[in-house]
Amino acid sequence: MPYVRAHTRRDGARVRGHFRRRRRGSVRRSVTRRRTGGRGVGGLDLLLGGLVLVLTVVAVRYVVGVVTRHPYWTGFLVTVVLAGAVAVLVAVAKGQARQRAEQAERDRLVAVTDTMSGAEFEQWFGRLLAASGFRDVTVVGGAGDRGADVTAIAPDGRRVVVQCKRQHLGNRVGSAAIQRFAGTCHRVHHGDLCMIVTNGWFTNGDGARLAHELGIALVDRRLLEVWAYTRRPPPALAGR
Repeated sequence: MPYVRAHTRRDGARVRGHFRRRRRGSVRRSVTRRRTGGRGVGGLDLLLGGLVLVLTVVAVRYVVGVVTRHPYWTGFLVTVVLAGAVAVLVAVAKGQARQRAEQAERDRLVAVTDTMSGAEFEQWFGRLLAASGFRDVTVVGGAGDRGADVTAIAPDGRRVVVQCKRQHLGNRVGSAAIQRFAGTCHRVHHGDLCMIVTNGWFTNGDGARLAHELGIALVDRRLLEVWAYTRRPPPALAGR
């Protein structure tokens, strides 16, 4: 119901105003509706969960019933499914073996390195080491390797540290690269056998002499070609 309340305006005049009382029940009803709505959502989730549970139980009972009534057909279907799964696994294994064989055949040709990046050349030489009887082959590469692109253990037990130089055919590896590698191979990486491998060539003269003095083995394109094709490292690297 409306009620009258008097109040004074800013200009001093006294006036009366009519107002309508707010029912407390209406507020409570709105709050009750909001709360009821929240419970409705939770109830829906519970209903869906119960429905899923019932359907699962029905499906399991149906499968058990089919197996009980038709054991021979069930065994046949299970056998067919298992045979299909085994056939798929065998096909995948054969495909992977064929890919490895094709990759190994491509790796026998040094010419494939001419179109590789530096990282691909490191991976290629790592595979060559593994195929040649070296173990614990690790391709390090990347920034911070301090010259050790590939490490491995030789068949005679020596620790091998390799720096790979993928070059364009017109470029050569100079004595400066040999000297830098010699400074880290023995003292930092503790290599017993340190080698620089390139798909190109080394500079004539000082490079070969410096490598001999510093104990660095050089593998150029000619040696690498024979090594890749025969899977046998050069005699100087095969053992002490």
